Amino acid sequence: MTQTVPEPSAQDVRRINHWLNGQHVAGTSGRAGNVFNPATGEVQARVDFAAPEEVDLAVRIAAEAQRTWRATALSKRSDILFRFRELIVQHRDDLARLLTLEHGKVHADALGEIARGLENVEFACGIPHLLKGGYSEQAASGIDVYSVQQPLGVVGCITPFNFPAMVPMWMFANAIACGNAVVLKPSEKDPSASLLMAELLQRAGLPDGVFNVVQGDRVAVDALIDHPEVAALSFVGSTPIARYVYERGTAHGKRVQALGGAKNHMVVLPDADIGLAADAAVSAAYGSAGERCMAISVVVAVGASADSLVAAIAERLPRLRVGPGTDPESEMGPLITAEHRDRVAAHIAAAQQQGASVVVDGRHNLPQEQGFFLGATLLDHVTPDMDCYREEIFGPVLCVVRAATYDEALALVNGNLYGNGTAIFTRDGGAARRFQFDVTVGMVGINVPIPVPVAYYSFGGWKASLFGDTHMYGPDGIRFFTRTKVVTSKWPDPATSRVDLGFPQMRG
Repeated sequence: MTQTVPEPSAQDVRRINHWLNGQHVAGTSGRAGNVFNPATGEVQARVDFAAPEEVDLAVRIAAEAQRTWRATALSKRSDILFRFRELIVQHRDDLARLLTLEHGKVHADALGEIARGLENVEFACGIPHLLKGGYSEQAASGIDVYSVQQPLGVVGCITPFNFPAMVPMWMFANAIACGNAVVLKPSEKDPSASLLMAELLQRAGLPDGVFNVVQGDRVAVDALIDHPEVAALSFVGSTPIARYVYERGTAHGKRVQALGGAKNHMVVLPDADIGLAADAAVSAAYGSAGERCMAISVVVAVGASADSLVAAIAERLPRLRVGPGTDPESEMGPLITAEHRDRVAAHIAAAQQQGASVVVDGRHNLPQEQGFFLGATLLDHVTPDMDCYREEIFGPVLCVVRAATYDEALALVNGNLYGNGTAIFTRDGGAARRFQFDVTVGMVGINVPIPVPVAYYSFGGWKASLFGDTHMYGPDGIRFFTRTKVVTSKWPDPATSRVDLGFPQMRG
């Protein structure tokens, strides 16, 4: 399936730059990368790759801007975020078109991504309430104690290719609302959305320098991790890179939240509505071509549900319309790169060699020869020792594992390396409650296949799906981007002052 893509000349394609101190800035490193149109396989742009010196410049700009921004009134911060929210709504089709052009997802899916990002902007608009501290009057005689939440300073946000608008909004909305300045390093595969959001933040009234974008690869990531003025790092990506960012960042004394990969299981009990479960499995497994960290990649069919469930899923797949995201009739677009498409196809071949049944093979009957397309694939009789089960495929491949009992299904989920999301489909309320109590996974759906929390809760998995102590966005996002200062205050009568070397007991 490999196809050769010619290297473009400089004049053939547009150039994607950095955003520093409120303006587009061309890179100076001499390094750049290709940005493809996944639907055609063509190179549509070249994106600058920042050198460490350029990252240093971005951080210094952010540090200078943050000194003023942290003193900005909460009502003013909220007003700017409200205006940004309205500008995103006005330009959501423009932003969605960029997502389709560079990521490949269909327009409706891109609009859904933007909507879920906007939920977090709306949450951050409540920052005057969210940053209220505590106050204890008369903790001791004449002494009051109170706490305040203060910003960290400059924070680095490193975001993945699969949600180039939503995940940045998960991070920077709370970070900015809390009084921090941001240096965003988006994925080099689809970087343009970050620049449009930067322009809209500026139009909303955000002071220049509070939000900056450095394009690049690992060089830029390492420069952010190592920079002494970056106080915290928020990351979403694969588990190996999440672990790397967490370990290297914390070694430098930084606060880090690093969200990693997933292998999300959907348990279907024998009493479940098979049609409902099949619809949910298809929707959650193949939406955005499976390039979601919350995609269902494993269905655990319990007992007698297996044969009918596999047949119901297989019956639905030929009706899925695979094609360019710009086509209103398309339901599933291409994968992000040719290399990734070929890697996913290799997983299908390996699964077949290792004994899985390929019920529906997405390697055939593709909509066009150009582009990075792969159709929906269904694998049955998958076992936990197979590579297709153990590894995160991140493509339109759904594995079916058969379990004899609920306990066997639960043990399978809990024994998996990842703990991002899971779901159970059943009509039995007792079984559902038992599952949510027993399962060792961070986000649980009951007859809901993609349990991404609403913005006033927090997003995050367990085990190898999260490195760090806090989840993302919502209340945990506010905690992550602030630190607590406790003030003990007394306004004494000078006539009562005396020297006392004893440790204060605060009892009188």
